Amino acid sequence: MSKSFDVVVIGAGPGGYIAAIRAAQLGFNVACIDAWKNASGGPAPGGTCTNVGCIPSKALLQSSEYFEHAKLHFSEHGISASNVKIDVPKMIGRKDAVVKQNNDGILYLFKKNKVSFFHGQGSFVGATESGYEIKVSGATEETLLGKQVIVATGSSPRALPGVPFDEELVLSNDGALRMGAVPKRLGLIGSGVIGLEMGSVWRRLGAEVTILEALPTFLGAADEQIAKEAKKAFDKQGLKIALGVKVDEVKKTGRGAKAALTIAYTDAQGAAQTLEVDKLIVSIGRVPHTAGLNAEAVGLQLDERGAIVVDADCKTNLPGVWAVGDVVRGPMLAHKAEEEGVAVAERIAGQHGHVNFGTIPWVIYTSPEIAWVGRTEQQLKADGVRYKAGTFPFLANGRARALGDTTGMVKMLADADTDEILGVHIIGPMASELIAEAVVAMEFKASSEDIARICHAHPSLSEATKEAALAVDKRTLNF
Repeated sequence: MSKSFDVVVIGAGPGGYIAAIRAAQLGFNVACIDAWKNASGGPAPGGTCTNVGCIPSKALLQSSEYFEHAKLHFSEHGISASNVKIDVPKMIGRKDAVVKQNNDGILYLFKKNKVSFFHGQGSFVGATESGYEIKVSGATEETLLGKQVIVATGSSPRALPGVPFDEELVLSNDGALRMGAVPKRLGLIGSGVIGLEMGSVWRRLGAEVTILEALPTFLGAADEQIAKEAKKAFDKQGLKIALGVKVDEVKKTGRGAKAALTIAYTDAQGAAQTLEVDKLIVSIGRVPHTAGLNAEAVGLQLDERGAIVVDADCKTNLPGVWAVGDVVRGPMLAHKAEEEGVAVAERIAGQHGHVNFGTIPWVIYTSPEIAWVGRTEQQLKADGVRYKAGTFPFLANGRARALGDTTGMVKMLADADTDEILGVHIIGPMASELIAEAVVAMEFKASSEDIARICHAHPSLSEATKEAALAVDKRTLNF
């Protein structure tokens, strides 16, 4: 006998669990299915973000940053700390505890909002007059009937062709977060968000880190001026980043504890090079995860990338079936998935859910942090948009000086005719938090003059945003 629900959500990552909660808030009878397991085999909702992505990586970034501060920067504050050591297993244990807190928090939210949770793999069985049959394959097998279905199955790491992940020598983001000791030599393929964040963690802890990037430019998605500033900072820290690289072969050498890898690659000048590493993290992007969904049973349309095809409202080709997050088009960002999840739940309720792709912020949690929203200077030039630019360095910000963290700047781009803010780009301390003001401003179509006229607390890092807005009109007050 099938259990019937108004809405069945497949996947409990950021898009799925948020969609389920919002649908329940709107009065629907909701089920959410998720297959993630913790170490003891119990449910671990939260998807990639909570289990092997956003949350655990931030925990390790924080731990490694504290370690580096204690070693290199405490003395600047008059604090003596000798013989500073890192206990990697304890650090990993703390990361695991943070992950579990988030897993348990989601289970609590399901209970609070009366969402029925089913632990197992969710897959389509077929369509009926009343909706869709969904099979749950877990400790016990069940069949659910959903009048509406939201697919939020996320994404999986892309492997290097011919070099599968073994999570011992060749690591995905999962293995990169579970290393029990600091490798002497760490290689990374891909200088995107995961590569830079994981490279930063293990470099701070003592690994010699080399990043191989296929693209000829560094951080091509970011504003060029910000990317150059970031490259300069990472070079100074000791991250070795080689651009324009073609990986030719990855070969295992040695056995047991002495096992290592040799990477043969061609550099940007066309010269053959080799790199010996003890561990290799491959972070060359992610692919939509539809394995096990049995999409063909109901004729759910996928594109050539394996992503579920949706329209602007996240509707699939099937009536009553929606899809959100990494498994559909658009940036693979947890907060984008959340916004889509809320919007779809509201659309099912007959409301007008809304997601503005133009104001989705991007963040890289390195040190310095990098964050941006809106268009870059090069995009505006390519689009033929007349614009004005204003920048303000953290070197001239009182709070940044007090923190001892003055690397970077805030950059604001505004329409030359209307002064509407078109993009804000930040590299520096707490950029991940500062970008929120820019998102709000752009969502309300604020001008640079609006930000320039708003009183900002002193001393605060946010004053750099105000000063960048003043700089658009060439009237900074502190630089």
